[in-house]
This record gives sequence, structure tokens and C-alpha cells, in this order.
Amino acid sequence: MTATTSKSNADLDSTAHIMNRITHQLASQLSLVSRDGTRRPAPPALVLVAHGSRDPRALTTVRTLMDRVREQRPGLAVHLGHIELNEPLLPDTLAALGDREAVLVPLLLSRGYHIKQDIPAMAAAAKTRTRLAAPLGPHPLLVETLYTRLVEAGWRTRMDDATRRTSAVVLAAAGSRDPESKVDTGRTAQLLAERLGVPVVPAYATTAAPNVPDTIRALTTRGRTRIAVASYFTAPGRFATECAAAAPWIASAPLGTHPAMASLVLHRYDQALATEAKTLPALASA
Repeated sequence: MTATTSKSNADLDSTAHIMNRITHQLASQLSLVSRDGTRRPAPPALVLVAHGSRDPRALTTVRTLMDRVREQRPGLAVHLGHIELNEPLLPDTLAALGDREAVLVPLLLSRGYHIKQDIPAMAAAAKTRTRLAAPLGPHPLLVETLYTRLVEAGWRTRMDDATRRTSAVVLAAAGSRDPESKVDTGRTAQLLAERLGVPVVPAYATTAAPNVPDTIRALTTRGRTRIAVASYFTAPGRFATECAAAAPWIASAPLGTHPAMASLVLHRYDQALATEAKTLPALASA
């Protein structure tokens, strides 16, 4: 291929990308206009609620994921708020929205204290009319993301029976004292086991038991010597790093900015809009 041909192809790709963006933007604007020509009200804002981390990679990851969400749903107002450690904090994000309507989509993978207490309390103290979406997990899109990350780390998509009998995966999660959190993580482990065809055992970085090293030792005594650690974290951070370091074989990267994650965020947003649930301030006062 000549340099001229390469440049022409690059120009075509660039032009196609620009035209695609223009088409998305026009479609987004037209969706706000009804058939009689009047302007429809804008949809509620989507507020991504991240936990927060001292690891700067976490904030970079969340912001990139936010961009992915915007790309998939042009015209939708997407904001970010943290529970702790990073700015903007969720109360500040809600204060900036004023009395607008918003759907809070937690970047959390299971039910627990943040879902049941922290986020509702912050929302109840704000003027914003809010609805709380379900946590991201469990969901098949998470399982596909976990599978992709494992393959990227070196997991074989095909293996013989002998290899399969010695293989296993530890699903490394953050951990919570809430028993429903363990139920949710266990369900994800079950779905991933069905996808991989090998045992997948949940383990936790903190608070809950068993921890990752103990789980690896238990699997080893059962003859599972080819053990991978699947990082069940939305973004890089201390827990993800510590769990990966314990892996005797391979460890996958966190879920991160996989396209399925953006799709799942929008799915939870749409679910929240479709339900007849009361707004969070009303729930808090009930």
C-alpha cells in the first residue's frame, strides 16, 4: 500500500468518524422534538456515582467510562459524583444540578451499605429530584467483561479436559458486611463459572471472608493448581492491586472502560426510569 493510499484511507476514516458524530448529534436533537414541533422535556440527567479512590488511575478510568456513556447516548447529560476521597463529591454534584431530575447510577457491583444508606442519605439532603438505579451487578454484561479481561490476561478460550480439571478462578471482590452483597457476588461467580466451564469462587479484599490468599490455598489443596484471579473491581486501586499480587498464575485487569460497562450503565439508567419507584427524598421520609 502506498503512502498516498494510506493517507486517503486515513482521511476517509476521519471523515466517517466526523459524519457519524454529526448523525448522532442530529438524532439526539431530533429526539427532543415531538411530532407537533414542540420541544420535549430533556431526559433526567445521569449521575455516575463512584466510590472514590486515592489511586489516580481510578478517577481517570471513571472519567473515560463517562465519555463512553456519552458516546453511546449523545445528548444525555452525564455527571459524576463520588461517595468519598475524590472530587466532585456526590452532594456537590447534586447541588450543582439544583432542582433538576436525575438518575443516580452507582458504579458499585452489589448491594451494600453505600447503596442502602450513604447514597440515599446524600440524595435526600439535595434539592435534586432523584431516583437510584440498581447496582451494576449481577448482570450478564459484567460476566462478559470479566471473561474478556481474563482472555486478555492469558486465559485460554479452549482447553482439554485435563487442563480444565486443574483450572479455577478466584473472583476477587471488595467485600461487605451486608449478606446481600455476598449473594450478588456469588451470583456473578456462578454465571462466570457457567461461561468458563471451571469453578469460580468468590473471595474478598476486606471485611468479608474468605480472602483471596485463603481461597487460593483451598483450591490448591483440591487439585486446582492453575488458578486465575478475576478482578471484580470497576477501576484500579489498592484492593485490585493487592488481589492481583496474590495470583499464582494470571490476574485480569479491573472491569474498567470496556464498552459493555457503558452499555450496562445506560441499561440501569433506563431501568430506573421505567420503574414506578418513588424518588429518593420521598423514600427517605416514608
